[in-house]
Amino acid sequence: MRPILDVAASLDLKPDDLLSFGPHLAKLAFPTYERLRTNAPRGKLVLVSAMTPTKYGEGKTTTTIGLVQGLSRRGHRAVAALREPSLGPIFGAKGGGTGGGRATLEPSNRINMHCTGDLHAIGAANNLLSALADNALNFKGDGPGLKRITWRRCIDMNDRFLRNTVIGLGGSANGVPREDGFDITAASQVMATLCMADGIADLQARLSRLIIGVDGAGKPVTAADVKAVGAMMAVLHDALLPNLAQTQEGVPAFVHGGPFANIAHGCNSVTATRCALGVADIVCTEAGFAFDLGGEKFLDLKCRLHGLWPSAVVLVVTARALRAHGGDQPGLESIDRGFANVERHLQSIRSYGLAPIVAINVFPTDAADELALIGKRCAAINTPWALSEGFGKGGAGMEALADLVAAAVKKPGAPPKHPYALDAPAEEKIRAVAQTIYGAKDVELTADAKKDLERATAWGYGALPICMAKTHLSLSDDPAKANAPTDFTVTVRELRVSAGAGFLLALTGEILTMPGLPRAPSAFNLGLNPDDTVFGVV
Repeated sequence: MRPILDVAASLDLKPDDLLSFGPHLAKLAFPTYERLRTNAPRGKLVLVSAMTPTKYGEGKTTTTIGLVQGLSRRGHRAVAALREPSLGPIFGAKGGGTGGGRATLEPSNRINMHCTGDLHAIGAANNLLSALADNALNFKGDGPGLKRITWRRCIDMNDRFLRNTVIGLGGSANGVPREDGFDITAASQVMATLCMADGIADLQARLSRLIIGVDGAGKPVTAADVKAVGAMMAVLHDALLPNLAQTQEGVPAFVHGGPFANIAHGCNSVTATRCALGVADIVCTEAGFAFDLGGEKFLDLKCRLHGLWPSAVVLVVTARALRAHGGDQPGLESIDRGFANVERHLQSIRSYGLAPIVAINVFPTDAADELALIGKRCAAINTPWALSEGFGKGGAGMEALADLVAAAVKKPGAPPKHPYALDAPAEEKIRAVAQTIYGAKDVELTADAKKDLERATAWGYGALPICMAKTHLSLSDDPAKANAPTDFTVTVRELRVSAGAGFLLALTGEILTMPGLPRAPSAFNLGLNPDDTVFGVV
């Protein structure tokens, strides 16, 4: 690894611009954060998304990291802007979040194991608000008339046993007994709020709006009402600053925030993206899971609400995933059938006025005729494509894709398009996303979801944009429906107000905000070597 000061120097940043966390990791100092965040952007933004995931993994983060290495080899000042990994998937089944092979973020283990502590600070701020809410409930006469708490605690861990809890037991000295529960930190509203905030003043205003419960009249009670915001801001004082790391080839990377895309909006922080655009010519970022989740939310929430827009979109495709979607049978027929899933995502990208590029992420088991078939299918629908070989070859295996991206960002872009108008009714917004992006026939709101929407509208939040919580395993809300399903209805069972992040969260299917561990979790394989290096992170 290069010393982080050398990495920073490649972006014209000086030692005083950083808060160092050892020799290879740093945060931007606050004055630098403010300068880069507010300056006019220097660079062009590139979104890396993917086809619908399968059990094999598609390598979206690996492709993003490899792409900035390829762009750097081609002489471009490129930077990656990525999310911070959550400990839950690392100890569970999915593994680390720093790429793979010769396309990784470094220091990989340190980034995977807490990074600079941002997720812990977010969890502490969330749980501080919980403590102050329960305290207001305990001292009823001194507070805002809080009658029922809806705010949940969080922890950065997969722990199904904390999904539903009872607290306040042991007598009146220990508080008011009530049901509670935990979300994983990546699904917490504080995480979504921090990542959607643009600067200190905006973050403070967003935290003030967080709804923690209702009063006796059924009106919302907020974090501001229980006087929690100042203390929460103090806890988050370092966590709001983006982290600077590097790729395995020494290319700079901003790593900050980590909301899940099937539960929240799945993008790194707005401020990290702005800071990256302030120092680089090309910024490559990824949004979680497939385009129907992270990609849609990146464009309809993060970009639309903050005046950002990509100059190119890369869609990651693999032969293994195509085979899985096409029936998982030997031969080329399954891959050919599975391409319908790719076509659906490409159609969605084009609906925003964007021209997609396909990256065929190559695995050692891929056959030449399989890769040739994918390229042929892309060419038949006038979609540029290139092999993505960053895992095995690093930046040298990404130069063809880098050239396509570099050419794309030079072209004048079309005006942004969106599936819905911001002032449309909430149900119409949900229907527009389901029909335009998922290919659904219609949407249906359950009786509970309709009551949730009525309450949100009465509170003044009915006009917020929509964030869909949906399975990542299908374009529909049914994880068993692979490839490109048709003639299905998306059922919304619950609507929540994410007032801090600034959207209505529409929950479909059985989406869990606290994952569980598998029978043999990855935690079994982790440990610490005598030389103080972590082993076992996959």
